[in-house]
Amino acid sequence: MAGYLALLYSIVLTPQRRVVMEELRAIATGCGFDRPRTLASTGNLVFEAPEQDIAVLEARLEAGFLGHYGKHVNIIVRSAENWRSTVAGNPFPAEAERDGGLVIARLMRAPLGEDILVKLERYCDRGERLALVGGDLWIAFAGRPSESRLAGALSTKRLGVGTARNWNTIRGLGQMLA
Repeated sequence: MAGYLALLYSIVLTPQRRVVMEELRAIATGCGFDRPRTLASTGNLVFEAPEQDIAVLEARLEAGFLGHYGKHVNIIVRSAENWRSTVAGNPFPAEAERDGGLVIARLMRAPLGEDILVKLERYCDRGERLALVGGDLWIAFAGRPSESRLAGALSTKRLGVGTARNWNTIRGLGQMLA
C-alpha cells in the first residue's frame, strides 16, 4: 500500500451546503481506499491505496464525489513521496515561520511553466513574492492574501486545474503522512 493525499478544489456545494469531512472519508472508502482521514474541514484527505497512476486516483475520487453529491469538483492527488518533496521545497521558509497563513502554494494538476511568473508579476503590487517549485506556484504575501490583486489572477481559467493551500495546511498534511 502507498500513501496519498487528495485536495479538493472547493468544499462549497451551495451557499447553504458544504462537504462534510465524514462524507468525504466515506467516499474514499467507497472508492476502495484504506485509512481515509481528513485535516480540518477544508477538503484535505489522506488515504492509502495500492500504488497506481495519480490520474486514475483523481478520476475515481472525482467520480465518487459526483455520484455522492451530484456535482463535479476537481481533486488533486499527490503521492506521499511527492508531498514530502513539496514540504521540503518551500521556497519561503522564513516567511512561513513568521506566519504560515501568508505563504500559499497553488498546487497544480499539470505543472506550470516558468513563463507564468512573468505573467503574474504585474499583479504583485503589495510586496508579494513568487516562486515556481516542481510546477507549483508558491506565493509569499506581505499582507492578507484576500487584499492582494494577485489572488484574483490565480483562477483555473488562467492557470489550469489546481488548488491553493497555505503553509500551515501543507505542513499539517506532511505530518499526517509521516
